[in-house]
Amino acid sequence: MTAEYRIAEDRLGGEPTLVVSAPNGSTRVVLALRGATLLSWQVGRGSAGDNRPTELPELTELTDGYRDEKELLSQDGVRAGVLAPFPNRVADGRYRFRGDDHDLLPGRRADRLIYHGFARETPFELVEATTEPDSARLLLRSTGIRPGRYPGYPFAVDLDVEYTVGDRELSIEIRATNVGDTTAPHAAGWHPYFTLSRPIDDLDLHIPARTLIRTDASLIPLHGEDALLPLDGSPGMDFRTPRRLGAAVIDACYADLITGPDGRTETVLSDPATGDELRVWQYGGYLHVFTGDTLARDRRTSLALEPVEATTDAFNRPEHASALSLEPGRQRRFRFGVRYASSGT
Repeated sequence: MTAEYRIAEDRLGGEPTLVVSAPNGSTRVVLALRGATLLSWQVGRGSAGDNRPTELPELTELTDGYRDEKELLSQDGVRAGVLAPFPNRVADGRYRFRGDDHDLLPGRRADRLIYHGFARETPFELVEATTEPDSARLLLRSTGIRPGRYPGYPFAVDLDVEYTVGDRELSIEIRATNVGDTTAPHAAGWHPYFTLSRPIDDLDLHIPARTLIRTDASLIPLHGEDALLPLDGSPGMDFRTPRRLGAAVIDACYADLITGPDGRTETVLSDPATGDELRVWQYGGYLHVFTGDTLARDRRTSLALEPVEATTDAFNRPEHASALSLEPGRQRRFRFGVRYASSGT
């Protein structure tokens, strides 16, 4: 009988986690139920797809996630956070939707910074799991976004986060369902930090995008024609041709993503010294890139490559209103993932 992937319950301090492992020991994934958060993704170097019982391979860590319960609860850096019902920032914590004004930080006059939604701190539960010889699928669900629970967001949205763990690939789909009786603004995203075990300055980056979204000092996109910067005129931020990241400082959103024949965009982070690479793929949306210069720990040791459905402050952009609107009873899906290839494959 062929062995299958395994899913086991564990804990990170007091926080429940799930551990997914391949039958040959070549893959190990750890997920926290809080926020459906990826804590660790480890893959063995060498040949892929061999499920024969052999000596367990040495695993390499490919993400820079929360290391302990304290980090997970603090949410510093939003490491691998599931972003919903909005990614990135909402200017001044306020927005107007369908004629109504909403305040996400009521009563607060100073420090009105809010970002990355509520899902990353919401408890999820495992509602379905299947295992095969070559993969495991886990469906995590939250029913925690309800009117009155989060100030400034009087809407009811269920979230499903489906992880598919393969030999060298993670596939993720976020499904948002409006279970209320009014139209809700909603956009999703993911905030992972990736590592190839070397400082990011030494790595090559390829971003297939034509446009950069320009922002003010608070990282809020500008309005009008000034908001979009064609990358033809900004060589320092143009990675359409793979090149060394070097000392570049980036906290920016890339738009007009270039897709392949299948409609998929692939951003590639690679190590020229080893030939190892991570291919972050997504269907639609935008890509936010952050070089981690302001992280509380391990600055510039990993790179955030964030697939997002909408730009920063989309809740305040009339041009995004239609795309954000999730009608009662309707569901929206956002699919993305990442694949690892080593010099041995």
